[in-house]
Amino acid sequence: MTSLSARSVSVDRGGRAIVKNIHFELRAGEALVALGRNGAGKSTLLRAIAGFLPLSGGELTHAGEASEAPLPELCHYVGHADGLKSALTASENLEFWARMLATPSSGESLAPSQALHRMGLKRLADFPVAYLSAGQKRRVALARLFVSPRPLWILDEPATALDVASQEILGEAFARHRASGGMIIAATHAPLGLIDAAVLDLSATDAGAIGNA
Repeated sequence: MTSLSARSVSVDRGGRAIVKNIHFELRAGEALVALGRNGAGKSTLLRAIAGFLPLSGGELTHAGEASEAPLPELCHYVGHADGLKSALTASENLEFWARMLATPSSGESLAPSQALHRMGLKRLADFPVAYLSAGQKRRVALARLFVSPRPLWILDEPATALDVASQEILGEAFARHRASGGMIIAATHAPLGLIDAAVLDLSATDAGAIGNA
């Protein structure tokens, strides 16, 4: 996938308009950061792009390699919940997600042990997730980005519970993904180190306004 376009995208929840008239254009290697107060619609927008919520208006279109595939099949979504089974080990969780998310791809696919090593968690591979700290669980959740390559990463507050060292690891992962032509859409309240990312301010009077980070 070499581009993603949003045209007049709107999303309703419970009969109420949460996101209205969103426009953006994202190309290979680019990033978009969604900002806004609590309740501004950041999570709703990300879930709609990932295919978990229907659009009430507008359209999302993508082009390039695998453009015939549905957009959700080209996305990795990491939301507020880590999506981990507490009784399974970190490695077993990633083995599950590798099978669940497997799609034909020419990108780099890491084994669970390699993905955990990239996130600084190699020594915890065989620990049940129930025994890990909040920050460690978050890193396991983010490690699934590497076990099944997908061009678009959709991340809702990805740095939650991460310490400074882990944030640096995440920043390196962002840079590597973008350098290979990947795209990132992230919602955040804190800096993510996404250099030159466009900013979509959902608190603005014109919800579709885009600026620069």
